[in-house]
Amino acid sequence: MATLFDKVKIKNLELKNRIVLPPLVRFSLVGTDGFVTDEVIEWYKDVCVGGVGLVIVEASAVAEDGKLRENQLGIWDDKFIDGLKRIADTCHQYDVPALIQLHHAGFKERIKDVDESLLDEILERFKTAFIRAKKAGFDGIEIHGAHTYLISQLNSRIWNLREDKYGGTFEKRMYFSEKLIKDTRYLFDDNFILGYRMGGNEPELEDGIKIAKYLEKLGVDILHVSSGTPNPEMKQKEKIVCPVDFPLDWVIYMGTEIKKNVNIPVIGVRKIKKEKEASWLIENNLLDFVAVGRAMIARPNWAEIAQKEYKRRNASKEY
Repeated sequence: MATLFDKVKIKNLELKNRIVLPPLVRFSLVGTDGFVTDEVIEWYKDVCVGGVGLVIVEASAVAEDGKLRENQLGIWDDKFIDGLKRIADTCHQYDVPALIQLHHAGFKERIKDVDESLLDEILERFKTAFIRAKKAGFDGIEIHGAHTYLISQLNSRIWNLREDKYGGTFEKRMYFSEKLIKDTRYLFDDNFILGYRMGGNEPELEDGIKIAKYLEKLGVDILHVSSGTPNPEMKQKEKIVCPVDFPLDWVIYMGTEIKKNVNIPVIGVRKIKKEKEASWLIENNLLDFVAVGRAMIARPNWAEIAQKEYKRRNASKEY
């Protein structure tokens, strides 16, 4: 039986456990210029010292006009490489592999009206950002394809009503992701991995499963399942219906369902606060990794605390 604290490998990357820091955008720690600050470095240091197995660095903008907010890390120019390298080096100092998430905020419902030439330009910006990420010393890249940002908008059959190479069929809606992955394949080897944060509801879970299978065929190494562009007819807070006996969040449920349909590792995320919850997901083979976000902001040493709790429960046979 797998446990939360097993050592595990993704290709040649060795992780001390199955706990992931998701790409939490720490707006308060970053200035409007996009550069890494000492405060950002301290944040990642604290989490690594605290025992996390894998760090996914927060969404970094591939274009200055594609930022989510003004105070967001940048990777749209070579001038950011040295600062980003400080993050990678800090993680490696504590034997924690680090990916960096690459991001463009997109155009929401207007995605159908964006000039094809502009999407071509943004695609090229992603490709050059991939090169910068590798130069900065990261162990891999996570493409941000969730949360109704650019790639999520393109993947969505509700929002993407284009009739060109970027839309019209499922394959064309996935064209941006496919072209990006194929054109940067030369960068990836057993020491540099490709992750993809995807929307499990794009807009329905069935769409998310289809996208996950497609990404696996394209050579993605690990999937990180979060929320996508929801069906506007779904008014409830939970944008899909999950079984009444599923004890955790609906986004985590989507991750467990997608894991059933692919043969590559899956990270689940959202509202995981307790070691017991995380361990249940791993020990029952529902997920391969668990991402702990807000709880780790509150306690950067969450992983260390969780391991102590795990040992206590195991010693007392509390299940």
